[in-house]
Amino acid sequence: MCRRSAAAIAGCFALILVNWTGVGAQSQLPMAPMSGSGGTVSPAYEGWYQNPDGTYTLSFGYYNRNTEEILEIPIGPNNSIEPSEFSGTQPTRFEPRRHWGVFTVTVPADFGNRRIEWTLNIRGQKVTIPGHLRQEWLIDALEGEAGGGNTPPVLKFDMSDAEGAGPGGITTGPLEGKVGEAIPVKVWAHDDGVGARPGRRPASVTLTWFKHQGPGDVTFSEESSRVPVTGAETSTMATFSAPGNYMLRVRANDASGVSGAGHAQCCWTNGFVKVTVTQ
Repeated sequence: MCRRSAAAIAGCFALILVNWTGVGAQSQLPMAPMSGSGGTVSPAYEGWYQNPDGTYTLSFGYYNRNTEEILEIPIGPNNSIEPSEFSGTQPTRFEPRRHWGVFTVTVPADFGNRRIEWTLNIRGQKVTIPGHLRQEWLIDALEGEAGGGNTPPVLKFDMSDAEGAGPGGITTGPLEGKVGEAIPVKVWAHDDGVGARPGRRPASVTLTWFKHQGPGDVTFSEESSRVPVTGAETSTMATFSAPGNYMLRVRANDASGVSGAGHAQCCWTNGFVKVTVTQ
């Protein structure tokens, strides 16, 4: 389970409120009721875990208060991470509702008591959330939830590539494509099968594709698919509406079926694909 205390979680929202600015902020607090459109989006800090090389990975998500409207905020003054050396991996497309562990930032082993800050500014409301290495924010993203052995799925983009797991996952590319022409994007996944519910369909990994960054729209021939936990390859055809640099994200949810709750972030892995699209 997540090692954060209830006090730490409450502190997260307190930090959001402290950094909330702009006209109308009081009418739209971080946990205010959602509407179809017209709402804003807030960054969220999920916690951190240590990597085998001694560095640390900080996990972030977001809360889009709209149930229907997708928001686009390009990287820049309105979507920034400070210090700027850590900027660049955050999303520019924000799907409706709450999304956990969407991207990560890796900091050095000697990061200590420093922090990074992710700021989103939309519709006159600016929110900054800090990422840090406080002990109460340690998460079990790679170790197995609460000692139960449920580790995240494993992804790779080519059978000869290195594997990756957890919110930080793996990154590949850039692939190359042209506007309006579908390009194949393949991914291979497997899972330990822990947490699968008895009596349900055969244990599987669910893979879902998202546009993470980019100037235009992306259409996927298969937005979601399943592969057996023993491992298999799946693919989708991605079509781009405008030239530019894109990043796609595939989220692999494990056999437990957990698809939303943040908790220990034991149960999914991100994969990122860079794509360069020409006219």
